[in-house]
Parts: sequence; C-alpha cells; structure tokens
Amino acid sequence: MKKTILLFLIALTIFNCKNEKQTNGKLNVVTTTSMITDLVKNVGGDHINLQGLMGSGVDPHLYKASEGDVTKLSNADIIFYNGLHLEGKLVEVFEKMKNIKTIAIGDALDKNTLIGSEYFASNYDPHVWFNVDYWIQATHFVVKKLSEAIPEQKTTFQDNGDAYIKQLENLKIQLKATIDTLPKEQRILVTAHDAFNYFGKAFGFEVHGLQGLSTATEAGVQDVQNLSAFIIEKKVKAIFIESSVPKRTIEALQAAVNSKGHNVIIGGSLYSDALGNAGTVEGTYIGMFEYNVNTIVNALK
Repeated sequence: MKKTILLFLIALTIFNCKNEKQTNGKLNVVTTTSMITDLVKNVGGDHINLQGLMGSGVDPHLYKASEGDVTKLSNADIIFYNGLHLEGKLVEVFEKMKNIKTIAIGDALDKNTLIGSEYFASNYDPHVWFNVDYWIQATHFVVKKLSEAIPEQKTTFQDNGDAYIKQLENLKIQLKATIDTLPKEQRILVTAHDAFNYFGKAFGFEVHGLQGLSTATEAGVQDVQNLSAFIIEKKVKAIFIESSVPKRTIEALQAAVNSKGHNVIIGGSLYSDALGNAGTVEGTYIGMFEYNVNTIVNALK
C-alpha cells in the first residue's frame, strides 16, 4: 500500500513539473557551440532555459561529451547543434536520444551554396557562421523552431529575431567598411586551420589554413614548407593563431618563413570555432566578428 502511494506521489510530481513547464512556457534548450548559444539566446531570451555545452576556447572538432553534458542533453527538450559534421563524435550521443528533438543549424542553409570539402564526409565546410548572411538565415530558422515549440511566444521570438537580424545587417556594413581600408592585394589570411573560407568568400580574402578544415588533421613538414614559400612569394606581413587551436603549428610556420629571410609576424589570435569569454564583447557573435576583422586588418596593413 505504501509503495502504491509513493509511486502515485512520484507520478503526480512528474505531472506537475510537466504542467508547470507548459504553463510558464519555458523549454530546456541545450546548444553545442558558443556561436549557436549566443544566437539562440538572442531569439529565446527569458522564455527558455538555455545551457551551452562548449565555452570559450573549446574545439568542437575534437569535443567529447562529459557525464555532465550527457545529463544536460538528456534533460533537454530541444538541442540545437551546428551539423555538417562539425561536432564530430558528439552527434553519436544525439542519435541515442530518440525522444529529444535535435535541430542542426546547417539544415537552414541551401547546400548548393556551401563550400565543399574533401575532409568531411558531408562534403561541406561546416564553419558557416563566418558568412553573416548564413547567420541571418540561421536566425530565421531558430525563430521558426522555437515558435513551433512554444506557439504562444511566437510574436516575441519573431520580434527578438527581427531585432537581432537588424544588428547582423549593420554588422555586415561595418565589417565591409573596415575591410575596404585594406588594399585588395593585401587581403591574404593565413591561419592555423581552414575556418575562414566563408569569410574569405564573403569579403574577398584569399584564405590559407595550415591544418585544413578540421583540427583533427595534423599539419606535416611539407605543409609548413609549402605555405612558408607562399608567404614569402606574396610578401605576407602577418599570420594568425586561433583561440581554440594550439599555437605551435603557426609558430613553426613563422620560424620556417623567418629562417628564409622574410620577416612575418604573428598578427594576433583570432576566434574561429568558439567565441571569447562569456561576459566580454568578444563573447558575442557580433563582438567576435568585429574583433577578428579589426585584428586582421590592423596586422596586414
């Protein structure tokens, strides 16, 4: 009899929790990369319970879920992730969670417009956030998905999305104005890995990454020698490390270039696969992009 009463109380508690969630309209939303966390936060605001898995300096290519992450994912109503094979083995965790809605930001984009890659099984470069137009499309996509999940907050999500899209459109204008101060022949960007191809295509930069598209791909001696010869030929003034990638490969590249009589500096650290620290300007997508462009332009001038 006592056991029956206990089971009834547990069931009643679960029912009340679910009912309370439906009443206050808050969903448990989990995001993977810090870029996606920032995007979903701008749209969802206070109407969702948001948790991001990856913080500043975290490399999503090599990320492995901890026990705490699995708990967060298991308790989620919706999981937003990048897709296009960016998160690597983390997707295997998603596949085991049959009762949780998982949404890939990459599904918002026309695959015919994406950059192909021999390094990923999907044949697409996953670093889509470096095209502001794609991020605008992603914002529309998140508005739609959250509105489907919480229809009573549709107007709020739409208003939040519209306000954020306006900021993104202004960002594009500002970035272009800064880049226009750099002569076209100096728009050569050399970084630790190929995270900036969409940026290069959008803003007219020739981009070279030492490690290819994935940080799981190690740079060899021949890669360093080939890229150092290119830097010398093009008289590139600066190369860049990345906040989520060990700097040793770029330092080796710099040493190889300097040993041949051409002085190349490390122009700074760029944010590639993760935003800056939470609570800082660079901890937002817009702040990160502004910082990156200012750092690139100032070093290459």
